[in-house]
Amino acid sequence: MGTREIGLPQRVPGTGLPARVTIWEVGPRDGLQNEKAIVPVAVKLEFLDRLAEAGLTTLEATSFVSPKWVPQLADAEELLAGLNKREGVRYPVLVPNERGLKRALEAGCPDIAIFGSATETFAQRNLNSGLEKQFEMFEPVLAGANGLNVRAYLSMCFGDPWEGPVPAEQVVRVGKRLLELGCTQLSLGDTIGVATVGQVEGLLAAFADAGVPADKLAVHFHDTYGQALANTVAALRCGVSTVDSSAGGLGGCPYAESATGNLATEDLLWTLEGLGIEHGVDLDALVKTSAWMAEQLGRPSPSRVVRALAG
Repeated sequence: MGTREIGLPQRVPGTGLPARVTIWEVGPRDGLQNEKAIVPVAVKLEFLDRLAEAGLTTLEATSFVSPKWVPQLADAEELLAGLNKREGVRYPVLVPNERGLKRALEAGCPDIAIFGSATETFAQRNLNSGLEKQFEMFEPVLAGANGLNVRAYLSMCFGDPWEGPVPAEQVVRVGKRLLELGCTQLSLGDTIGVATVGQVEGLLAAFADAGVPADKLAVHFHDTYGQALANTVAALRCGVSTVDSSAGGLGGCPYAESATGNLATEDLLWTLEGLGIEHGVDLDALVKTSAWMAEQLGRPSPSRVVRALAG
């Protein structure tokens, strides 16, 4: 798959929006961990280098999870040892527990992330814990982080396939506790992609009412029902300026039938460009990178912008 040189959308700056957005690129970790086949570490390393070359400055590289549960990321140490770290680029890693933290510290990772749940059922099914009990797992990780930057992902913030709609006050309570434990940022996840603009505005207002400023929050939308970009713009209008996305739309949601996965970074960039919001990423270079990765994976990119611009 090749690409043609592209133009950019006409810039018509919007009102009530941040001047600049930080993109937290999750494709190398959240995207590739969902692949059925193991992606060679050399391909992952080239992918990360191409993403950095395109101007992305936060690249979630891998996760220190058990190879038994996520064999796609069993090469975490090898990948980090071979990484061409660029100045000004952060390479956070996901850490599920104390054992994962130990591996991250041994690898010299300054940025880590933990993964929590806003609902009881998801915590039981995916963390082998519970809504309250999960904090017993997080507390020693935060205590042993030794000054590292620790982000918290919070899943099922808008809807849960087993419990249905999730009350905003429940999400705020769990999220505030993660921040109080010492997390520097909280990423609010729409894990099954059911959120709508009104829900997003309501949840972010609830966090503001609880004393949590928007600069402590990020958003992570899935595009199952085609709402990810609309929800992102709604979050930006509420003051959020960090958005999670995945190059080429890599990744999927295993809990929603026909889920299309993560918000594609290229689709996000097209929207940001049109709104006059700075982001620091070369869209042309990123489209070429995602087209290249699609070739490595042997299938077309899910990103609409990549499909529109790659020829």
